[in-house]
Amino acid sequence: MSHPEIEAVSEELLNYNQNTFTQLPLDALQALSKSDLSQTSEPYLEAWQQYAQEAQTQGVATVLKQYLVQLHFPIESGMSETAHYQAATRQGVRPSTNAVRSRNDIDETSHLGIERSEGCCFQAPDQLSLKIHASIAGLIPVIIAGCRADFVMLIQALTRRNEPTPIPLSMGACMVSGYNNWERVFRYRHQWTNQWIEQQGKSPSESDWNAEFKQLIPHKDLYQDRFMILSTAPYSHVTAAELDLTEAEWSAYSLIIRLEHECTHYFTLRFLKSMKNHLLDELIADYRGIVAAIGYYRADWFLRFMGLEQYPNYRLGGRLENYRGSPSLSDRAFQGLQTLVKRSAENLEQFDRAYRTAYLTPQQEIAIVLALTQSTLIDLASESGQTFIAHTVDQILCKR
Repeated sequence: MSHPEIEAVSEELLNYNQNTFTQLPLDALQALSKSDLSQTSEPYLEAWQQYAQEAQTQGVATVLKQYLVQLHFPIESGMSETAHYQAATRQGVRPSTNAVRSRNDIDETSHLGIERSEGCCFQAPDQLSLKIHASIAGLIPVIIAGCRADFVMLIQALTRRNEPTPIPLSMGACMVSGYNNWERVFRYRHQWTNQWIEQQGKSPSESDWNAEFKQLIPHKDLYQDRFMILSTAPYSHVTAAELDLTEAEWSAYSLIIRLEHECTHYFTLRFLKSMKNHLLDELIADYRGIVAAIGYYRADWFLRFMGLEQYPNYRLGGRLENYRGSPSLSDRAFQGLQTLVKRSAENLEQFDRAYRTAYLTPQQEIAIVLALTQSTLIDLASESGQTFIAHTVDQILCKR
């Protein structure tokens, strides 16, 4: 490459590697690492604990369709642009029944035109589970779909506005954040109405509720939720044979990696205000997932997940291409990113081998995550990457 081309690629990589995690002062990092966070919760958890309890008797599919309004509608091109869908998801207008079959079924003169059919149809409802998981960031709802088609449908309904957007095979989990839960709004309105009647001696008007609703909107903790959707497919679309494991072993490991991966995203989002489709985020989250599954870190697993098991050759379809950034890295810069990823993973493995000489406490595990969030891929890929991680961990644990 010419000198101007090298400069352009370097600038791309520098821009890509900007750290977006909140950079807390050292004393705040130290305090966070000492906290017992596993049983803490956010305001939405009370509602989801009810959903999980009801699911034990009514079934997960029934409960999800009862409380998550998008599941009242099918996955269909153009569904998000229809008036009835927008009224339900943007204004909280209740569908008159539990579903819409298709746009052709809509009679716009009826109440939202929703009079019949089934909305989202689960192919294997008996393979759905809903649990409240104690993560390193606190309690969080987890939906697990044992059928790939049901996983894809949930992602499309709850994160793609019921549009049939393709979901890559390498994707097996999703953190849903900022979800507007209209059932919680309805619950809030019911409580507010009862208080109004007690105070005013009469029922509030619709305009009274509209005024209250405007006051509610800024308080997102009262109606926005976070939860995870996981599949049980092989992690990163990697087969058991590729890792010299049995199908049963890899199935069990895959679910653990996937769950801990998403819990790590939850941690950085909740406490460091960032969770991005970025290689640094993925490196940290996969680190936690692999360690949770097998007790130590393997760079070769991570590189295979990314499609870099034959570095410097990249395997098309690997997860790496999902994280090229926006705007997307040029081909030259993408090659440079591959080098940074490989070196970062290898340095992280060297650190883990040296540091993980015994069982680590939850505080030490959190300190490692925090240390990694203080870095960039360029830091981790450098010759001093291993030392950088160890030094930062020791600082957080007050060892230096």
